[in-house]
Amino acid sequence: MFVDSHCHIDFPDFAGEIDALLGRMAEAHVTHALCVSVTLEDWPRVLALAASHDRLFATVGVHPDYEGIEEPTVEQLTARAADPRIVAIGETGLDYYRLTGDLEWQRERFRTHIRAARASGKPLVIHTRSAAEDTLRIMREEGADQAGGVMHCFTETQAVADAAIEMGFYISFSGIVSFRNARALHEVARHVPLERMLIETDSPYLAPVPHRGRRNEPSYVPHVAAAIAQLRGEPVETIAHATSYNFFNLFGISA
Repeated sequence: MFVDSHCHIDFPDFAGEIDALLGRMAEAHVTHALCVSVTLEDWPRVLALAASHDRLFATVGVHPDYEGIEEPTVEQLTARAADPRIVAIGETGLDYYRLTGDLEWQRERFRTHIRAARASGKPLVIHTRSAAEDTLRIMREEGADQAGGVMHCFTETQAVADAAIEMGFYISFSGIVSFRNARALHEVARHVPLERMLIETDSPYLAPVPHRGRRNEPSYVPHVAAAIAQLRGEPVETIAHATSYNFFNLFGISA
């Protein structure tokens, strides 16, 4: 049994395909998936998808890359998080790779999400890219350890992973861990404790080997588990069991 802890199957890339996609998930023994929100404008679509399928769950949040959109408030996020299909706050965080200049608005948006997670009692889904120092600093300043959560699509160093784990966070690996040239990430995957590990696709992006370069989807998440198992010298069943258990535990979902 496998679980995709982070995907965007509400995106137009999958329009009209949800039933077929769910069928492929079942064939691949992928039992559950978390559909992650990136804007408030599109959040109703994410919620509707999760509400229509027992094995799908959703988050509420605004991705750090999006400018010129509705800014969330703590009250908005907390109210929407009360829906039983919403199991986390995010995707939130910092991204200094795609955007430059004065990004204080991004840091304030991140703080808003952490405050909402603490208020709602829901964990955080955190995105960080080229911003690890500020990400960890703000997590500490805002008490993110009181909410917990996951560092999604992790590509940072072991030191960053250790700091996040110390604050009670999980580390989630995407298809990048299957890429031959991701050697630094391979070392992180070897050393992150199984009890703090998740796997994901980040669909439609970052398809794992042997599907690299194609559109990604939740049925491919077993390839992520297989890559980690090979790196660690462990059975893929061990990775599948641990990451599925961690998913249900973190997000408070009954298996």
